[in-house]
Amino acid sequence: MTTYNIELEGDVLKIGFGEPAQNDQIVRDATARLEQMSKLGQLAGGPLLKINGPASLPVACVLAHKVCHIYGAVGIFDPKLGKYVIAITHNPTYKLGDLID
Repeated sequence: MTTYNIELEGDVLKIGFGEPAQNDQIVRDATARLEQMSKLGQLAGGPLLKINGPASLPVACVLAHKVCHIYGAVGIFDPKLGKYVIAITHNPTYKLGDLID
């Protein structure tokens, strides 16, 4: 088992913690999983990626860096709002701070 779980379901990247570990190991595991997904063609890019699940700040930075170059916009799920908040965008369809389902 890994310290960090990442799976793509449609346009939603489902993320979450696995085995207990410190952030240095979690960052390495998250990076390895993202690279594996890219090699398998699972992270092929597109107009929008939605991310849903818990992440530490170091892992959130790794995720953002890896996906912002291949997706036009990235939305992060906010459980208080029950919507995704656009946090990264290069796509004119989405503005920073837009709320989407």
